[in-house]
Amino acid sequence: MYEPPVSLPTVPRRTRRTRFVCISDTHNCTVKLPKGDVLIHCGDLTNQGSFRELEKQVAWLDRAEFECKLVVAGNHDLTLDTEFFEQYGNYFHNNSPQNPVDCQNLLTQSKSLIYLLHSSHTIKLTSPSGPRTTFDVFGSPYTPANGRWAFQYPHLDSAAAEGIWKDIPLNTDILVTHGPAHTHRDESRHRGATGCEILRQALWRVRPRIAVCGHVHEGRGVERICWDLESKFVRYKELESTYQWEDPGVGNNRNCLVDLTAKTGVPLDNDGSKVSSSTPTACTIHNSGTNIAAGVSTMTTVSDGANPGIGTRGLRGNPASARSDGAVLAGRLGRRETCVVNCAIQATNYPHSGPRKLNKPIVIDIDLPVWDDGF
Repeated sequence: MYEPPVSLPTVPRRTRRTRFVCISDTHNCTVKLPKGDVLIHCGDLTNQGSFRELEKQVAWLDRAEFECKLVVAGNHDLTLDTEFFEQYGNYFHNNSPQNPVDCQNLLTQSKSLIYLLHSSHTIKLTSPSGPRTTFDVFGSPYTPANGRWAFQYPHLDSAAAEGIWKDIPLNTDILVTHGPAHTHRDESRHRGATGCEILRQALWRVRPRIAVCGHVHEGRGVERICWDLESKFVRYKELESTYQWEDPGVGNNRNCLVDLTAKTGVPLDNDGSKVSSSTPTACTIHNSGTNIAAGVSTMTTVSDGANPGIGTRGLRGNPASARSDGAVLAGRLGRRETCVVNCAIQATNYPHSGPRKLNKPIVIDIDLPVWDDGF
């Protein structure tokens, strides 16, 4: 039986249950989507990112009835990575040339989807019939290199990985990445942990409420990371967790639910505390074209990041001390736990020989702050 961390923080703001429906790695397939407030697709919508593939997937997502729909690309969505496609696109689409601008416009000009290309937004759910909650989200398509695919960085190049994952704002509540962090829902069919260690370290520093991913199909599932914020000598340390998710949706018509609410589930030890206004700040997008879901107010987050001396990164202690990673600790000690979800839909790997086995979407219920306390 899982026992949550001893001290749950008191959340001063009023909260309300918000339902996220999470999918990834659909690879041209469509599945029945449960009802919810927010839909997240973690990438690999297609097999090779052709216009026809993307058009069908985007049309399916456009039809889905959610107040907010968030999408990141994956390594198989080749045309969405302009630099990669210009160099290698003909190896995949030599018999049917593709225009990457047209492919990208399917997402960037969608009237219902918010396309996160290594970017962040503050979401306010504004529908009178919805929860009217708010959260900060960051989404990124990047993964360590494994073959010749899009949105990749060198597998063993820590500097390249750090250059990418340092961009995650500290205020992030929901982190959406195509690939998993090292040792967290990343075990491949070869029994190896294939996730990114630098992303795991970034998770320790940001400590979002939820980290959603896909990419490693066999890693589908849920776990909870308890962050060690007491160790002064071991970097990026985690506490041992006894949490085991038993999928309630196996072999029946029920949702594959993760209940993190206080009323019916086991809430996270994470109050979503924000850093001071002198670090990441938000500014409203006044003219953002059509890439805004109807009924959803979005904001873009601009952050210079928190970059302490290399000798103190990942170390706990007094946030005011020069011997701790104070920039990510000060005012943020209520962020002690993260729920990690790998929501891959395809259970088998590309090129998917034989009948395809599909997983259900994973549904997450979580209490989030209400932005309109007067409503």
